[in-house]
Amino acid sequence: MANDVEAKTKSKAAKDEGGVLETIKVVVQALLIALVIRTLLFQPFNIPSGSLIPTLLIGDYLFVSKYTYGYSKHSIPLSPPLFSGRVWAAEPKRGDIAVFKLPTDNSTDYIKRVIGLPGERIQMIDGILHINNVPVKRERIADFVTTDNWGRSTPAIQYRETLPNGVSHQIIEREGDTGSFDNTPVYVVPPGHFFMMGDNRDNSLDSRDRSVGFVPFENFVGRAEIIFFSIEDGASAWKIWEWPWTVRWDRLFSGIK
Repeated sequence: MANDVEAKTKSKAAKDEGGVLETIKVVVQALLIALVIRTLLFQPFNIPSGSLIPTLLIGDYLFVSKYTYGYSKHSIPLSPPLFSGRVWAAEPKRGDIAVFKLPTDNSTDYIKRVIGLPGERIQMIDGILHINNVPVKRERIADFVTTDNWGRSTPAIQYRETLPNGVSHQIIEREGDTGSFDNTPVYVVPPGHFFMMGDNRDNSLDSRDRSVGFVPFENFVGRAEIIFFSIEDGASAWKIWEWPWTVRWDRLFSGIK
């Protein structure tokens, strides 16, 4: 009788141990799959600032394709120095909205629009973007309602800007054409680098400022593809009971241009 009880106890312990090991195995496999997807295919990002208003809003959550530009060390979490340069490289196109590592620290994620390609001359003159000494076409459209530095709703001048390759997108000028970066020197983009700008032209820290500067191709993480979730600025995504009036339902699963 005692032997039967002991045998059953051992059997139960072995079964429990086997169940724990199986659970650990499943968790490890899931983590490895998630790591592969995050490294090779798609990575989620959220928008914490308004530098790309009106295209991207604070509270947007989006997927970035990792394979679009090929892979560098920055495609891997924590950017381990396993190799230099890029493999299966495909250069960003003008007008792409891309995530990259800030060149000054190679760790902070930034997201901006690709404006200048290697070897080009970029300049802002009275708020108008010039590429290789040619002004980029912009068309005044209805004002965009945004917020000022004190959180108050305010209209901002809005334009539809069309880049030389035909990519058209909206930009805003909160300070008109007299902002601090509306008149700049000529920036000559070095080989292997790109000039990045935000669509919120008077409220974007981008390649016009030396703290960002030109972005090496190696620093690109991926291209923004789709908004999969969006919630009002200041709202909490985890408060599901508030979603009916805090989620921006019209922005869900919309492509990014």
